[in-house]
Amino acid sequence: MARLLHCGPLVTRTVRAVLLDVDGTLVDSNDAHALSWAETLRHYGVRVGFDDVRRRIGEGGDKLLAQFADLDDESARGKEILHARALAFARLRRDMRPFDGARALVEELRVRGLIIVIASSASAHELEPLLRIAEVDDLIDAQTSADDAERSKPDPDIVRAAIRRADVPPHACVMIGDTPYDVTAAHRAGARAIALRCGGWSDADLAGADAIYDGPRDLLLRIDSSILA
Repeated sequence: MARLLHCGPLVTRTVRAVLLDVDGTLVDSNDAHALSWAETLRHYGVRVGFDDVRRRIGEGGDKLLAQFADLDDESARGKEILHARALAFARLRRDMRPFDGARALVEELRVRGLIIVIASSASAHELEPLLRIAEVDDLIDAQTSADDAERSKPDPDIVRAAIRRADVPPHACVMIGDTPYDVTAAHRAGARAIALRCGGWSDADLAGADAIYDGPRDLLLRIDSSILA
């Protein structure tokens, strides 16, 4: 468990912790995820299109394997595919970039005294490089990943684990993500949700969110009128 790095003024507002997704929220990586999955599944004889997979990015490997290959992620075949997919994704990582304002947003959240916990469906070994790409690895208080949950989003397991790391009530947490799976997982865990369009989802897809912004920079510029204020 990461060390808590409290800084900034004492928080007296309703929101005390922010639970941050990474892929599609801080880093422009959703297309790379979809491509790595589509290519790996086709290599293993599962015919699936990029667009079909792209619609499911935001869920974890357990959901994608079950949906497209009818496999359990704990099966020998499932683990083999997951490993091959991880290698394919790693090859694409060098071209990934953070979204505009990603670090500045997290810096502002810290200045406001909010606890910052990563709540990602990525595996732990994929998460660390993504945090470095996002340039926020030195700013977070704690993190959770697929390794901390039995089921990935939209099941609430990862968000609940992040809330436990934050050590505040669910109603004092806001999840920031980019997919409808983030929104659903947050609400199932009792937290509120801010959605960002930068992950490629439409407002109709994100309609359950408490608020929707274009991306990190847009949220940062309007933070004083947001539920984070």
